[in-house]
Parts: sequence; structure tokens; C-alpha cells
Amino acid sequence: MKQEFLLPDLGEGLTEAEIVQWLVAEGDTVTLNQTLAEVETAKAIVELPSPHAGVITSLHASAGDVVAVGAPLVGFEVEGENAPAPKAPAAAEVEDGSGPNLVGYGAAPSNGRPQRRARRSAAGASGSSVAVAADADVRVAAPHDAIELAPTAPMRGERPRSTPPVRAYAKSLGVDLVLVAAELGDRVITRADVDAYRERLEQRSAGQRVEQSTAPAAAPARAAVGERATTRIPVRGVRKHTAEAMVHSAFTAPHVTTFHTVDVTATSELIASLRASAKPDAPRIGVLTVVAKAVCLALAHHPGLNARWDGDAGEIVQQHFVDLGIAAATERGLIVPIIRDAERMPLGELAAAIAELTRVARSGKTPPADLAGGTFSLTNIGVFGIDAGTPILPPGQTGILALGAVRRLPWEYRGEIALRDVMTLSLSFDHRIVDGAEGAQFLKAVADVLQEPGRAMLLA
Repeated sequence: MKQEFLLPDLGEGLTEAEIVQWLVAEGDTVTLNQTLAEVETAKAIVELPSPHAGVITSLHASAGDVVAVGAPLVGFEVEGENAPAPKAPAAAEVEDGSGPNLVGYGAAPSNGRPQRRARRSAAGASGSSVAVAADADVRVAAPHDAIELAPTAPMRGERPRSTPPVRAYAKSLGVDLVLVAAELGDRVITRADVDAYRERLEQRSAGQRVEQSTAPAAAPARAAVGERATTRIPVRGVRKHTAEAMVHSAFTAPHVTTFHTVDVTATSELIASLRASAKPDAPRIGVLTVVAKAVCLALAHHPGLNARWDGDAGEIVQQHFVDLGIAAATERGLIVPIIRDAERMPLGELAAAIAELTRVARSGKTPPADLAGGTFSLTNIGVFGIDAGTPILPPGQTGILALGAVRRLPWEYRGEIALRDVMTLSLSFDHRIVDGAEGAQFLKAVADVLQEPGRAMLLA
């Protein structure tokens, strides 16, 4: 009996998803819950498990296509004449790992390694068909890389093993990591491997040119007079969602940003002391962790910064819990995953939560549910060497604090000039909810804890 699998609602009101890669091909026999594809929503990369056990008769989209929720995605031939067509489950209907988990991690990969993103139209065929498909893709996207190679391609359903920076570097050079992996075998591909592969390609190309002709090389093509090069980048996924959210926030909430530069030498000394006495497996405490704790303590005394605007009800809703957003720069764009009930966490637990949040965000596996509902956010622009900025509020939040770089500067200390650790804090807030005085008082409360960490005991 033929069955059609429609793209399900992946949660949080998302209306479409982009096919990242197929892990199966037409004609494959699949089992229930076997991962069919990876799709990218506006918030995360999601693995789609199979709702049927049977044979795949058709794939209705290719890698890179954007598919609307409810549109046909996969055709199946299943046993039985009266097999009911299952309804595509929404995220909230899945409670455990026994059924298809359509949000977050999906079915676990059999080899224990994380699924790495790649652009292939059909990764589920046999080894020979994978090589043919990969070679065909290369001939279209990067003809100079299309070289017949004898070694076998990576195993079924696998992508070349590499890190996100290496994948981005290879993509910028037009190098297909499938072909690199075919030469290197089953190991992690490094930047040096990409450079070596590209050098070999250039040497082969040069040798072919010498053999084919001894005529002088043609002059390189030049752009017409007045013509200037441009690049068009499709706005999809996280980038599209972030753009829409930022425009909505900027033109809905009247933003005000205030700055404060503070001596954080005592915080630096505290962090050094905690690291020196920590166990080897203890979470690493840094400036971001201490600032996060200071923010949680200060919000309890300045609830306006932890409130939201309910225009329909004509009310300001104060929230007596802190769902703390931590801005994370990822390969796919900026996302702000949430630490729930951060105000209840001691410093070490908060450090572990931030580390895990960052790790999952950079892997592209943050579940959509972890990206919604924050009450206050932090963004650490200091890691880029920046001192201050004017951060835009995530929609629905009243405050966001940017941490600048910690710099060793001459500073007034006890009536004298001394070298001190100094950092600038930049607080943006919604002026409909918070006036300038309350914003300044909150920022000063956070700064006081960073300047004298013992003051945290007064706020606890």
C-alpha cells in the first residue's frame, strides 16, 4: 500500500523547513524510526525519523529545497492493504524515545558520532551510488574538483568527518569533502588536509594543461568596464528568523542603551582562585558565568528588567523566575538558547549549563523549545575584542546586557593610578517598561558585584 509522509509541524509555529541532506534514496528499504533526512528550520537542525517500515518510492524534494509544513515529503510502499496513514505527529505529542522524535536529536546514529551537515542529494544509496552522486554534485558546483578516484566513498549515511570551521574553509575553496575523505579514509579531515588536497588538484590540472597544449595560455577574462562583482546569498533558516525577529523588536520596543565601565580586578582574582582549587572535571568558571550570576541576583531586586509587555491585556507582566538567554554565534548564524530557572543555580551549575548550551548550539542541535521564552539575555561581545555595543532586545524581553572585553588599563585605585582589569557593560532595555533610573540602578547593581564579589551576599 502506498503512503505519503507529509512534512510535520516541527513546533513553535514554524511553517517551513529546508532539506539539509537525505540519508536515504528512492528504492531503499527503511525501518520504523530510521532517520530519513536532516532538515533546517528557522531555529535548529532536526532529524526526521521514518513513520513507516517499507520501501521508499519517491522523494518529493532535493537537498537545498524549502518545503512547507504539510507538503508531501516522502512516498512509501508499505505491506498490507489497509495500513492506516499515520498523522504526522507534532513535537508535543512525542514524550519518549520509543516513537518518532521530530524535534531535537531524533533517532540516535548507529555509530555514536554526531551527524555532520553536508549537501548531498541522496546519501543512503550503496557505496558506489554515493560516489557517483557526490561526483555529479561536484561537476555542477566545482568542475575542477571532479576527478575520478579509485578509493571507496564514506560509509552509507555518513558525511565526511570534520569540524565546522574546516567545512566552511573547504566550501570557500570549492573543495568537496566527500572527495577528500575518499583519499584519506575514515578519519577527521583537518584544514591541512584540505590545503594538501587542493594543492594536488592544482598540480594535476597543471600537468593536464601542459600535456594538452603548449600554446600560450589565454588572457584571464575581465569584467566589462563599469561592471562590479556581487554575490547573492539566500536568506534562509536561522538568518531569516533572526532578521525578522530583530526588525520586529527594533520597531516595536523603544530601545535605550546605557553604558558603565567597571573595575573587575576582584572578579578576575576570584575566577583565578576558583580555577586553581577546582577539581579536574569541574566546570570552567569564567567572566560570563560570574556576570550571569550577578544578573540573576540583581533581577530579583529590579523586576522591571525581567518583565514583558502584554499589549493585548494592557499589562506589564513581571516574571519571578529567570530564563536566561545566552547569545551564541554559530556556523548557521546567531541564536539565543535559554537556561531555564537560572536564578536557582549555584555558580558551578551555572557554568556547566553555559558550557553545555554553547556546545549544543555550535553543533546545530539546539531544540526549538530551548530557543523560546527567555526573560533576559546576555551577549559576550568581549570575545571578539569589542568594548561596547548597543544590543537589540530579543522579542518579548525587556533587557539584554552586553559584556565587553576585559582589558588591563591604568585606573584610579585607592587614590593612586594602578593597572587594573576593566570592562564595559552595555545594557539595552525596553523604555515602555523600564525608565532610565531603574535601568541605571540595575546596571550599577551588576557592576557592584563584579567590582566587589562579596556584595553578592547582600543581594542573595
